[in-house]
Amino acid sequence: MPTPFPNSQTESDGSAVIRVLSYNIRSLRDDTEALARVINACAPDVVLLQEAPRFFRWRKKLARLAKATQLVYLTGGAPAAGPAILCSLRATVEHTEDVLLPLTPGQHRRGLATAVVRFGKARVGLVCCHLGLTKAERQVQSGLLLDRLGKLGADHAVIGGDLNEGPDGPAFTLLAEALQDAATATPWGGTDTFPAEAPVRRIDAVLATRGIEVLACGVPTGLPGVTGSDLRAATDHLPVLAALRIPASV
Repeated sequence: MPTPFPNSQTESDGSAVIRVLSYNIRSLRDDTEALARVINACAPDVVLLQEAPRFFRWRKKLARLAKATQLVYLTGGAPAAGPAILCSLRATVEHTEDVLLPLTPGQHRRGLATAVVRFGKARVGLVCCHLGLTKAERQVQSGLLLDRLGKLGADHAVIGGDLNEGPDGPAFTLLAEALQDAATATPWGGTDTFPAEAPVRRIDAVLATRGIEVLACGVPTGLPGVTGSDLRAATDHLPVLAALRIPASV
């Protein structure tokens, strides 16, 4: 019997436990009802989406997903070339910014969806990313991502993304050395995230700055309400769910 996944809460010292879900949703081309059921079962405070809709009626499609999951659209989508952020009404939003990364010739444009939010007295920066398909491109983008993290103006920050490589890759390694790889820090649930039908690679991750306490992180295969059939039908990646304790801001 797995240890119960920590619930969201605000603690007496002003810190906040939040659930952060990182999920590649393949432009909502699959079973959106199954996707909504998975997200609802995870009960996230923040959802960091990769491959969010970014073409025709992208705003309406994201709004429908937000409504189906009792969340609100925060930022991203087309302006960030795919990454997007949804959040619960528990979050107080301070700032959002969508950032386009330099275009690699012959490759898709990449970008970052970023925000700074508060959960009570706990203040946290958020970055959603989807790194490129080539090793050289990912290395450059991971460095730019860390630079952007430093410009958020938040003492604590969380990154969620499809890194397009495993933990032994140079971009993943760079990020994991600078930050905490949450699934390694406190593993819970499944590990591999791609492909959803028969996962053999861990290419999706949640990472956090050092001052954040990782309570649990992994593919939420053992979470009540999350079924294998829904995970396979929702999209071609499995999600990564993290429970994080964010310290109160001074």
